[in-house]
Amino acid sequence: MPSQRRTVDFWFDPACPYTWLTSRWMREVAAVRDVTVRWRVMSLSVLNEGRAVDPEGDTEGYLWIPVRICAAVERAHGAEALGRFHTALGTALHEPEERDWRRLFPDALRAADLPEELAEAGGSTAYDAEVRASHAEATRLVGTDVGTPVLAVSGGGEPRRAFFGPCLTTVPRGEAAGRLWDGVLLMAGVPGFWELRRAAVDRDVG
Repeated sequence: MPSQRRTVDFWFDPACPYTWLTSRWMREVAAVRDVTVRWRVMSLSVLNEGRAVDPEGDTEGYLWIPVRICAAVERAHGAEALGRFHTALGTALHEPEERDWRRLFPDALRAADLPEELAEAGGSTAYDAEVRASHAEATRLVGTDVGTPVLAVSGGGEPRRAFFGPCLTTVPRGEAAGRLWDGVLLMAGVPGFWELRRAAVDRDVG
């Protein structure tokens, strides 16, 4: 019988709050299902290049800073360290608390047990080719009319499948996270299945 263990490549831009929630769900999934997560970088800045209007409103290119640091972390310390950094940075970015923005990236690196000097990559173009290559791998799987995150699932004796999302407004915990994972895998495995969508806030449809 083939192994049921699956590997999930999880592409993220750390600035996206919905991606942050999906990543927390994915960590819950890894605790209740036979899943290994590999953290990967994609970029909303790259995704929105050439558009007449940047949906992120990032006219100054600030969103390049965190993904460059992510690429530097991955190059120097690997995907597991990138996952630690994403957790530390996402907690600082997306959890409601006071913070010193001047120390945001060095403090997140320190919290992830990584050298603070890697924050210098945010102001350099030295890692842009790696960001673009990783981003291109994600969009090659799902197309460019999506956002972040992109997940690609392999293993379990089944063909690799990739998709954008799921997008969440709250994080399912424990077995609830596992049941959502089971449903996502089921839908993603149906040939021709494209999209299931509703408002970001649940509505009473009774």
